[in-house]
Amino acid sequence: MKGLLACAMLAAMTSAAMTTAATAQVSDDVVRIGVLTDLSSWGRDNSGPGSVEAAKMAVEEFGPTVLGKPIEIISADHQMKTDVGVQIVRGWFDNGKVDAVVDIPNSGIAIAVHNMVRERGKVALLSGPGASSLTDELCSPNTVHFTYDTYALSKVTASAVIKEGGKSWYFITADYAFGQQLERDATRFINEMGGKVLGGVKHPTNTADFSSFALQAQSSKSDVVAFANAGQDTDNAIKQSGEFGLVQGGQKLVGLLMFDTDVHAIGLKAAQGTYMTTASYWAMDEATRAWSKKFYERTKVMPTMIQTGVYGSVLHYLKAIKAAGTDESAKVMAKMRELPIEDTFVHGGKLREDGRVIRDMYLAKVKKPEQSKEPWDYLDIVKTVKGEDAFRPVSESKCPLLKK
Repeated sequence: MKGLLACAMLAAMTSAAMTTAATAQVSDDVVRIGVLTDLSSWGRDNSGPGSVEAAKMAVEEFGPTVLGKPIEIISADHQMKTDVGVQIVRGWFDNGKVDAVVDIPNSGIAIAVHNMVRERGKVALLSGPGASSLTDELCSPNTVHFTYDTYALSKVTASAVIKEGGKSWYFITADYAFGQQLERDATRFINEMGGKVLGGVKHPTNTADFSSFALQAQSSKSDVVAFANAGQDTDNAIKQSGEFGLVQGGQKLVGLLMFDTDVHAIGLKAAQGTYMTTASYWAMDEATRAWSKKFYERTKVMPTMIQTGVYGSVLHYLKAIKAAGTDESAKVMAKMRELPIEDTFVHGGKLREDGRVIRDMYLAKVKKPEQSKEPWDYLDIVKTVKGEDAFRPVSESKCPLLKK
């Protein structure tokens, strides 16, 4: 009897071990995450090397392995070119055994990769792009839009500026998917709140000379000049608009997508009083200060919301793999939707079926030079906007995933 009992126990233990091994599966015995970012063009400072470091910091916080398998971060430069980005990701999927693609500043590139990810059964963790169409009519069960989008940016910022008397608007817009959608979304909220768009002009990305655009905005005599662009385009546009005296002439300047690094590049003297909306700020509390200090030691700049979003999305992805017992994309995505999103910068966030992460957003105003008390002390957080109020509601969505 003792022998039979021992054999039964051994068989049960063996069966349990085999069941665990069968359920805890990692493809290719490694979880490989590719950070597709801008390492050489106009978006480098807001994502770029900082996004790569942020992904590595997420792995360090989680631990070097998941389900007993190593976690590897690789990166590549898409150069702000769609064909280059697509070629890189295709190579990652075909030969590099990459499980998830992270960041992708530039909405045009992100849309192309987002479609490829869906076809290949991989995962896209988007922090860099802003086009709200990614979780609206283009929604995918394989995409996580983690940080911000054009809907939230334009709604939060436009609402605040109009309440301060900025009724008439003129746009200086980057002529690609992100800029065009940001202008469309902002125009909607301006009109709904009783404002009016007097006109606008579109410019190619990586523009150095904004003088003619600034003069057109000045001659419009609008209350507000809104910049629907990003990176060095925003920096150059706001600097040169200041040089042409738009603020002195009574016009408000609004950066519909601005980062701490943009304020740093422009300087408080030129950027002071500018409204912006952000998903994170380095000095929100002691935890964000501590994380940002570590980030600064590695990069010599404070983190942007894109970079904190890369950190948060990678961390949540790894938690989901652990909870799912596999890196199979459908099961991981299900766990990402099930688990609350908790990290240094996001508390109580949730991933909706359309891929939109619902998280708090913050309306900020750039400080005057005399108000800054320490390096990188650039923003006053004017208002916290709950995620449910900032992002597109389900009732307005065109995403078929929300209709099920």
